[in-house]
Amino acid sequence: MTFSRPDTFRPVILDDVRGAQKMLSGVARVTAMEGSRHLSQLVGAPVHFKCENLQRTGSFKLRGAYVRIAGLRPEERAAGVVAASAGNHAQGVALASSLLGVRSTVFMPVGAPLPKVAATQEYGADVRLYGQVVDETMAAAQEYADETGAVFIHPFDHPDIIAGQGTVGLEILGQCPEVRTIVVGIGGGGLAAGIAVAVKAVRPDVRVVGVQAEGAAAYPPSLAAGHPVSIDTPVTMADGIKVGRPGDVPFHIINELVDEVRTVSEDALSSALLLCLERAKLVVEPAGASPVAALLSDPKSFRGPVVAILSGGNVDPLLMQRILRHGMAAAGRYLSLRLRLTDRPGALAALLGSLSVLDANVLDVSHVRTDPRLGLTEVEVELQLETKGPEHCDEVAAALRGAGYTVVG
Repeated sequence: MTFSRPDTFRPVILDDVRGAQKMLSGVARVTAMEGSRHLSQLVGAPVHFKCENLQRTGSFKLRGAYVRIAGLRPEERAAGVVAASAGNHAQGVALASSLLGVRSTVFMPVGAPLPKVAATQEYGADVRLYGQVVDETMAAAQEYADETGAVFIHPFDHPDIIAGQGTVGLEILGQCPEVRTIVVGIGGGGLAAGIAVAVKAVRPDVRVVGVQAEGAAAYPPSLAAGHPVSIDTPVTMADGIKVGRPGDVPFHIINELVDEVRTVSEDALSSALLLCLERAKLVVEPAGASPVAALLSDPKSFRGPVVAILSGGNVDPLLMQRILRHGMAAAGRYLSLRLRLTDRPGALAALLGSLSVLDANVLDVSHVRTDPRLGLTEVEVELQLETKGPEHCDEVAAALRGAGYTVVG
């Protein structure tokens, strides 16, 4: 299935977004705006979170999906809809279709997290697992659309989708009229494009800053080239913005209206997720934490008040565990040490006692006795410690050296 060139699509304007807002009344939540004291101190101006992670289905995707499906002609609705997604768009399409009485089929990758698959089914979709990556899943969904006549609901490359996502921007202007910068994650670009359309039409002075993961940043080369450019094998933990090519429709809007697109590292993403959980008590997926990662990476470069959009909170628990460990390591709260001790009874107990006094939590201990580098009476101990941060790490290492231990790494 192919899509029309962007110049054959109608433009997305403020009236479209306002119409979408009326359509979504009573369907999508007006999500909360929460202040972040920690980030406000770093930035030197008020920072607020727009909590789309608390939206129905756990992300902003319901907005665009509902507007798109609600706009179908009766004969198109009768044919049903089909979508391809690893999670958030799948759930948005499934719930929107159920609310509108439209049959939905959703293709998901074989390795999609089980909670996302289960949620999509519970929202009423016929879920079909196909392919190892989203590109393969997308191709299968498009083939299904061609064979059955079902309407393919693209996750970002359609004016109705963009108009629906733009309602987030209108809500921000109502909830924080003094806003000067909006920071939003970008994958294909539907959310950023919709917000830019809505906000720039009402408040052209507000800066809109897009954020991509370094390993999946298709927009910087595309903007430099003046047209969408594909990148090979995008790699990032933030699967919600892991898109190898910008959408044609959102690209032209972002190229015209978005002030800047930045990239953030995987360390910054995991640190941002950890901050949202610890400081704001909000469960946010890596893609949803990307604006926070940008603020943490260069806080003084943002003009406040700032609104950071937490676009989703659908994170697999197993992935959350790995990301939190990564985030704690990136924040300097893990310390790995190798020490040499005299191999005698009580030596390890004495070492662990010293660590207890230093308030370092021991996560793992391993012994090496047979390495040729060791003396006859020596043993090497490898420690994995949980600490309070970089300064505490330095204090622990210095105290161990001061106590006569040989720290070798």
